Amino acid sequence: MSGVPRMQSTAGRLARLGFADGARAERMLAELGPEAGDDPGLLDALVSAAEPDLALSSLVRLADRDPGVLAALRTAPQARARLLEVFGVSAALAEHVVRHPGHWRVLRDPVERPSTAGLRADLLTAVGASPADAEPVATIPKAAALAALRVAYRDRLLHLAARDLAGEAPLNEVTAELSDLAAAALSAGLALARAEVPEFASVSLAVIGMGKCGARELNYVSDVDAVFVAEPRGDVDETTALQIATRLAQGMMQACSASTPEGSLWEVDANLRPEGKNGPLVRTLASHMSYYRRWAKTWEFQALLKARPVAGDLELGGRYAESVNELVWQAATRDNFVEDVQAMRRRVEAHVRVEEAERQIKLGPGGLRDIEFAVQLLQLVHGRHDPLLRRRATLAALAALSRGGYVGRDDAKALAEAYTFLRSVEHLVQLHRLRRTHVVPEDPADLRRIGRALGIGVDPVGEFTSRWRRHAMEARRLHEKLFYRPLLQAVARLPEQEERLSQAAAKARLEALGYTDPEGALRHIAALTSGVSRRAAIQRTLLPVMLGWFADAPDPDAGLLGFRQVSDKLGTTPWYLRLLRDETSAAKAMALLLGTSRYATGLLLHAPEAVMMLGDGSELAVRPKETLLTEVKAGVQRHGDNAESAVVGVRALRRRELFRTAVADLVGRVDIEQVGRALSELNDVTIQAALDAATAKVAMERRGEPPTRFAVIAMGRLGGFECSYGSDADVMFVHAPHEGASEREASEAAHAMANELRRLLALPAPDPPLLIDPDLRPEGRQGPLVRSLASYAAYYRRWSSPWESQALLRARYSAGDAELAAEFTTLIGPLRYPAGGVGDDAVREIRTLKARMEAERLPRGADPALHTKLGRGGLSDVEWVAQLVQLRHAGAVPELRTTRTLEALRAAAGAELLDEADVAVLSEAWLFASRIRDAIMLVRGRAADSIPTAARDRALIARALGYPPGGSEDFVEDYRRATRRARRVMERVFY
Repeated sequence: MSGVPRMQSTAGRLARLGFADGARAERMLAELGPEAGDDPGLLDALVSAAEPDLALSSLVRLADRDPGVLAALRTAPQARARLLEVFGVSAALAEHVVRHPGHWRVLRDPVERPSTAGLRADLLTAVGASPADAEPVATIPKAAALAALRVAYRDRLLHLAARDLAGEAPLNEVTAELSDLAAAALSAGLALARAEVPEFASVSLAVIGMGKCGARELNYVSDVDAVFVAEPRGDVDETTALQIATRLAQGMMQACSASTPEGSLWEVDANLRPEGKNGPLVRTLASHMSYYRRWAKTWEFQALLKARPVAGDLELGGRYAESVNELVWQAATRDNFVEDVQAMRRRVEAHVRVEEAERQIKLGPGGLRDIEFAVQLLQLVHGRHDPLLRRRATLAALAALSRGGYVGRDDAKALAEAYTFLRSVEHLVQLHRLRRTHVVPEDPADLRRIGRALGIGVDPVGEFTSRWRRHAMEARRLHEKLFYRPLLQAVARLPEQEERLSQAAAKARLEALGYTDPEGALRHIAALTSGVSRRAAIQRTLLPVMLGWFADAPDPDAGLLGFRQVSDKLGTTPWYLRLLRDETSAAKAMALLLGTSRYATGLLLHAPEAVMMLGDGSELAVRPKETLLTEVKAGVQRHGDNAESAVVGVRALRRRELFRTAVADLVGRVDIEQVGRALSELNDVTIQAALDAATAKVAMERRGEPPTRFAVIAMGRLGGFECSYGSDADVMFVHAPHEGASEREASEAAHAMANELRRLLALPAPDPPLLIDPDLRPEGRQGPLVRSLASYAAYYRRWSSPWESQALLRARYSAGDAELAAEFTTLIGPLRYPAGGVGDDAVREIRTLKARMEAERLPRGADPALHTKLGRGGLSDVEWVAQLVQLRHAGAVPELRTTRTLEALRAAAGAELLDEADVAVLSEAWLFASRIRDAIMLVRGRAADSIPTAARDRALIARALGYPPGGSEDFVEDYRRATRRARRVMERVFY
């Protein structure tokens, strides 16, 4: 038993020295034999490793393969320390050494950085090719060559990792050597391909490194991006030469990616070539240039920033790089630059898996791609005027941006530190298993290994996590730091230690971000941020972020102008800037609506306090009609006999609710049917309030209550709960004299009430008007404005025509006496829902009227395919189909008795009167057209029925509808497709 306490003591000592499992460590040390126990230097080297347990277990496996290794390592203490440092981080490199026990001796050599030529010679020699040849060819069997290439590659990787982990190679040296090693492997792979393509001498093939390989900033494990350029030699025709070159390229790619007993190297990714996967693998230089001049998108020029010849014919590769270089630095002047930039950002974000976002050091928030993207974008914007910015590597470009004054020194230093830290973490994560990953592990043991490898001795998990989060937060601020804050420095008095952009550079940056009037934008920025007031100080904090959100909106210039105007109105209000500063969602929503909707901006400028709605998502919920009615009735009563003042209050409420609905619409909180109902009910409430005020005024003038009941009947889109932002209120007025009242007095009072209602709502005001349109009444404009219920009954009994029956399908109660409205709808029931359906003569008349309307009412010059109301497949087509079905069948099918178009269509499908597929087509077209009409009003601030022809207007409307930047043609084509299908259904069903 005397040995037990000693065993526990040794295990405990090992645990205190850093082993996770002291007892297991003691057993493994015992397996190494007494020689290990007598070697204090061995234990010191193990304890110094990032993960001592991993280093020890790997050493035990190596000793099993080579029993003499401990003695050999004891004679080379520096090599042993390096080897165990690698073993404590990389299980994969340890596995390589265990498979090839003698290869640890590469660490006995002088630890010097190998030359690019030396790396190429090593890997070419491994496949039996002579480095001295202009076009080396592999001479050993392919299987052996592939295995030898992988062994030689990992030997060089082992040598580099040892220097890296010992702190003997800075990050830029590590990434450059990894890139040179990859280029050497590509050369060896090409030598292998030449051995299988005897005609290789008939073609010149250049391998262009792209991405991190091209920039000499490659990771330990990464796909290698490449593009291939070829030219024929001698008398070989171009087609044959490209076929030979393609076989060479494919053979080279396969040599690098093929699985062998020694594993594989990495994939060669050629998807950055013109046309991506769909394009030919190899092109001539002329073909490349033709594509880039005619078809390339901005992201392709961003990728070409890093293009560098790495293998094959380097002279041809140099000509390629020189040729594309001329185009790269003109990319920021392209018409679609901003849209392509925004699309690039969305692509990056879309590749992040939600469950990994917080641990993704490449694509996640504050990750490497954030820094790389912003640096590259700044290069594209300013590099066309400043050749010193034309650098491939991120850190070199960031340093050049700082020297040129485009990025502040402190900002550049912080971002360089964040980039270096994140790349170092990425390397440690990848070294462990030599797997392509960019996700920080969650296991505390893995975090401990990473922390210790970074040199953190005390609390490696906690301190590493803290440093990582701090650097990620700093990187996440890069968009503000690199793009927007310097714009403020160009126009405002900011701390003197900050570099200042020139006016020209500031304008260039604003243009690149999508501002079409950069001089105006700079004036707005100056007005908002200049001075020493608290307001200016908060604006200097807010604007860098707001400018980015405006740039993401369809119309950045309008967004910034609107923000200045609202800020001028509310700038001294204490809650306004505090809300935007403290509530990110409110500021972002404000930027979106100001940069998208002139209509919403106009509403906000006349009621800027409505900004408060943006701070709470629940405030954007549509308010119930009953709540609004209670509020407006109370307001009318407060104003007593002053009808004008009462209606001013009502219109203010309407403005507020229009703004609420518009914002909810723009941010996607409500769909188009909900928007139509909300706007229609708001119009009902407005009419009711104006009617209350008009009734009170008429009563005062008559010195008594009006001698008649009065109701407003909603018609048209108002009746169908389908109002848009620019809709008039189609109505009819009906009255019924009180018992004992004379017809004349009742009629005069009713006319007075109707005229006063219209006058009050037509009073000049800054609010969007609600125009009352009574032209759907019997006899139209020639008929009396108001009729009694009895008069309506007499008219409909004698003179009613099919179009009036059709119009009455939309009739419903809007305001006034609800019982009278119910009596009216009972009266018109047999007209709009005839028991046996309308007769054939009436159907012919309706069809004739529809044809006349298409021929006569479409505005001159309007494109019938793009007119949302009267055009082919538009609103009118769909509505007339629904209404004809109602006139023919609603008498027998109660479900058809609705004033709403889509409800009528769904009921028709449910009653098997229309095919469900036809209803789906019609509904899609109707919803699309309705959304477009609303979007036109929201974007332009004025109503229109046609999709505009101007490209800019189309682009803004497409963005408001949710299409991505550059999606205006898709938007128009989608509409044409939907309406063509609806027109076919309409012609088949209606006619």
